[in-house]
Amino acid sequence: MDSNKGTPSRIFALSPIEAKEEIDEKLERSYTYLQSLISGVSEKEAHDALNAAVCKGAQVHDDICCGFLYGILIDPTNAARYYRDVTFTTRDGLQNFVNTISLLILEKYTKLLDSCRSQIIWLIKELIKNSVPGVDNLCHGLLRQIAGGDVTPKNIWLAEAMLDIFIENSAWLGSQPIVIATAVYTYLRLIVDHGNLPFLTLRQREVDFCISMLREKFTECGIIGRDLIRLLQNVARIPEFEKLWRDLLFNPASLSPTLTGVQQLLMQRTSRRFLQCRLTPDMERKITFLTSQVKFGNQKRYQEWFQKQYLSTPESQSLRCDLIRFICGVIHPSNELLCSDIIPRWAVIGWLLTTCTSNVAASNAKLALFYDWLFFSPDRDNIMNIEPAILVMYHSMRPHPAITATLLDFLCRIMPNFCKSLAAQVKQGIYTSLRQILEKRVLASLSPLFDNPKLDKELRTMIREQFAEFCSPVEGKVEETVPMPPGAMILDGNHNSVMNCENEAQFSEDEDDIPLGKLRSKDIKFQPIREPSKAEQMDISEHLNQLSGDIRKKVLDLQKEKNSEIQCEIVEGLLQDILREEDFDQDTATSLGTCLAQILDGEFTRKLFPQELDDESIEESLGTPLFVIFRNLCQTPEEDPSRQAQLMLLWELGQHQPRLGYRLLYFLRASGSANSGTLSGYTSYRDYARSHNALSTCLLHDLKLCQDDDVRLFLLPGS
Repeated sequence: MDSNKGTPSRIFALSPIEAKEEIDEKLERSYTYLQSLISGVSEKEAHDALNAAVCKGAQVHDDICCGFLYGILIDPTNAARYYRDVTFTTRDGLQNFVNTISLLILEKYTKLLDSCRSQIIWLIKELIKNSVPGVDNLCHGLLRQIAGGDVTPKNIWLAEAMLDIFIENSAWLGSQPIVIATAVYTYLRLIVDHGNLPFLTLRQREVDFCISMLREKFTECGIIGRDLIRLLQNVARIPEFEKLWRDLLFNPASLSPTLTGVQQLLMQRTSRRFLQCRLTPDMERKITFLTSQVKFGNQKRYQEWFQKQYLSTPESQSLRCDLIRFICGVIHPSNELLCSDIIPRWAVIGWLLTTCTSNVAASNAKLALFYDWLFFSPDRDNIMNIEPAILVMYHSMRPHPAITATLLDFLCRIMPNFCKSLAAQVKQGIYTSLRQILEKRVLASLSPLFDNPKLDKELRTMIREQFAEFCSPVEGKVEETVPMPPGAMILDGNHNSVMNCENEAQFSEDEDDIPLGKLRSKDIKFQPIREPSKAEQMDISEHLNQLSGDIRKKVLDLQKEKNSEIQCEIVEGLLQDILREEDFDQDTATSLGTCLAQILDGEFTRKLFPQELDDESIEESLGTPLFVIFRNLCQTPEEDPSRQAQLMLLWELGQHQPRLGYRLLYFLRASGSANSGTLSGYTSYRDYARSHNALSTCLLHDLKLCQDDDVRLFLLPGS
C-alpha cells in the first residue's frame, strides 16, 4: 500500500518538503491496479478483464475509473484510448469519473502540473462532445479558477482555453442556461483586466463572446440579476457595449420580449452562485476562514498574507469589488457568530477599502459595497447584504473618519447620479435600506453617524439635504408654529396630553380599556404601585478606563458621593466638561452613559409621585442629578452644537435605563418646560425619542411603562 510514497508526484507540483497528496496516492494506486489488468494482453482480453473486474463491486469499479483518469492526466499519447475504454467500462454513467475530476479542479487545481491542466481541458471537451451529465459543473469549477485581477500567463491561458471551449461547443452551451450566465458574468468581469496591449486580442474575443450571448441569449443572461448591470457599466465605453446599452435603455424588447428595461434587472437580487464564481476556491476558503475563525484583533497577519498573495499587483485593484460583493452577499454569519469575538464582516471590508490605491478601484469598491442599497426591497433582499456598509461607516468614525466621510459622500452623490431616469427609485431604495437598518436594530439611531461633528460642514449640509428624515432636527431658529408629526404628544398650558392620532391605529370604545381622557379622578381605582426593577448590575471599571481627564475625575467623584445636592453639582460640572470636550464622540458617550446608568440607578427605582401633592414637594422631586441633565438639555437652544452631545449621552443612558423616557416627560410636565414659548420642552423629548425609534412608538412605550410603574403620575397637575 505504501510503495508509492517515496516516488515523486506525476500530477502535482510539490516542493521537496511537501508530502504526497492523499488523492495523488489513491490515483496512482488505481493506475497501478489498472495496468495489472490491461498490460501485455490483447485489446479484447483487456476489455474482458475490465468487465469482469467492475462486476466485483463498487470499490473496484471506482478504482478502475480513477486509474483511467490518472492515465489520461500523465499519458497524453494514450489519453484517447483510456477515455474510450472508461466509457465502455463504467457502470454509473461516468459519475465517479466526473466527481474525481471535480475534486481535482476545485481543491487541487493550483497544484496541478501544466501538462495535467492541459489534459483536464482536453478531457472537458471530450465530455461535452458526449454530453456527459455533470460536465456543466466542471466548466463552472474551471471558470472559478480564472482569478480576477490576475494577468499571469497561467491565468491568461485558462481564460483563453475556456473561451475556446464555449466558442467551439456553442450548440451544447446554448442548452446550458446556468453555464451561459456564469460564463458571461466571468468574461464581463475579465474584460476590465485585459485592457493592456498584450491582451487586446483576447479582450476582443471576450467582447465578441459576451455580446453574442447577451444578444442571442439575454433571457439566460438575465438570471444574473442586478450585478449584470454593474458589470455592463464597467465596460460601457467599449463600442460594442455602447450599442448594447442603447438597446437596453431605449429598446429593451429587442434583447428579450419579456425585458421591460434596466430597472427590471436592478430589482432582481444577484444569486450567491454568481457572486461566488468570481473568487477562486482558494480565495473563498481563506476569506471564509478569516470571517469565521479569526478573533478580532488577531487578523493582521492573515490579512497581510492574503494581501501579499492576491492584492499586491496593480492589476489586482479590480479584485476588491469581487471580494466585497462576496462578503456582503454570500458570507452571512449566524447569530452565534455575530455575538462572538470573531472579526466581523465590516472590519474585513474596511481593511479592503484601505488597500485601494486607485481612485477608479476605490469608487468601484464603494459601489460594490452599496450596490444592494440602491434598489433594496425587504421582500426580495436580505438585511445581511446591506448591514456591512452601515457598520463600516459607524465603526470607522473614530479610528478612520476619512473612510466614513468618503462613504457618506459617495452615498449622497450616488442617489442623483447613478441613473438620472431612476433617481427617485434609487432614493427610495436607499431610504428603505436605512429604515430597515433602524427597524432591525442594526443601529439604534443614525444621528451619531449623520450628525457627527467630525464630518466637515459641507458634507453635513449635503447629508441633511439628502437624508433629512434620518437626521436630528435642522439646526437653526425654530419657527413659531412647528408642524407636529403623527403620534406626537403636545403638552399644553394645563399639562394635558393631546395625541395627534392621524395615521395611528384606532381602538374601539367598546373595548375594556377606557380612553384616559374620559376618566374622572373619582373613577380611578389605584392598583398597588409596582416597585421598578433595578438595572442589571455590571462592572463599570472597563468603561471608566475609557474615559479621561476631567470627565473621568468627575465620574469617580460622583460614584463616591452620596449627598444629592453635591451629586447635582458634580453632574452640572460634568455636563460643562462634555460641552468643552472637542472629541466627545459615540464611544465616549457609550462609556459615560454606561457609568451613569449604574451610578444613578437609584434615580430610576425611586418613586417620583410626591407623598403630599403641592408645589414644594414637586420641586423637591426634581432636585436630583438626573433632572440636572434634563434641565440642561431643555435650556440648550436647538441650534447649539452641544445639544447633539447631550442627546448622545441620554440615548446611551436610556439603553440601560428604559424608564428614562417617562422621567423626562415627568420633568417637562412638573417643571413647566413644555409650556415655554420656544417649545424647547416638546423638542427635547422629540429629539430624544427620535434617537431611539419612531416618535409615536417611543411615546407609547414610555407612557405604558409609566402606567405600569405608577398610574398616579398621570394626575400630576401643572406647575
